Amino acid sequence: MDPATLNRPAPRRAGSRAPSDDWCVRWAAAQDAPVRLFCLPHTGGGAALYRDWARRLAPDVDVVSIRLPGREKRFRETPYRRLDDLVEALAEAVEPLLDRPYAWFGHSMGALVAYEMCRAARGLGQREPERLLVSGRRAPHLPSRQRRVHDAPDDALVAHLRELNGTPAEVLDSSAALGALLPMMRADFAVSETYHWRAGPPLTCPVLVLGGRDDALAAPGELAAWREYSTGDCEVRLFDGGHFFLHEESREQVLTTLAAGLPGRDIALTGRQQ
Repeated sequence: MDPATLNRPAPRRAGSRAPSDDWCVRWAAAQDAPVRLFCLPHTGGGAALYRDWARRLAPDVDVVSIRLPGREKRFRETPYRRLDDLVEALAEAVEPLLDRPYAWFGHSMGALVAYEMCRAARGLGQREPERLLVSGRRAPHLPSRQRRVHDAPDDALVAHLRELNGTPAEVLDSSAALGALLPMMRADFAVSETYHWRAGPPLTCPVLVLGGRDDALAAPGELAAWREYSTGDCEVRLFDGGHFFLHEESREQVLTTLAAGLPGRDIALTGRQQ
């Protein structure tokens, strides 16, 4: 969790639109790359999650890390609680960047947003993506096997965050940090937990599905169900680790697999992950 998230002044005026450069963060100079990769965070995550990916994939891929309201430099803004509202605003923000082949990547909550962004592009007459890359998320039509936590008491929400093992213990042990963190986490959980899938035409782009072998939130069969969502190819790849496998021991394999799944050829990784 970014420390800036933990001090939240008054929110941005309701109904105001953030400029696109608030949403879209570049950590490497690769604007002229032939393919663009939009990366969405998991619940509670920020744009900085993909800083190293941007460095490793440049100059072949222009990584655009999405910074959602309520975190990092946007900590003044009220986070979204409904996926439809989030997708509407994000689609407007990224539209100027859809001038070349592109793909969406999202982990957990981000995977759901990425899928709906692909559907929104079609509905808005925007350029459609070349690939959808989803990670750590069961197929959208499948009901959750987890208890609802966005409206749970604070102690239950904190216990759930400890189980997920994605938030530093020192943050969860700090009452001051939790006072600022929990409202944003509740909003992010609400995005997923209030989502209702609506049937529609399948996507046409290929789909790459990534998952952790020990992920209690997305079993292999639930990941495989993404095959129903596109008329294109759908590949499922499993890695060692739990829900946050992409930040664990398998992170190098994950990035290599992701690079191979992007449109274009011979995308070279530079350096090593830090």
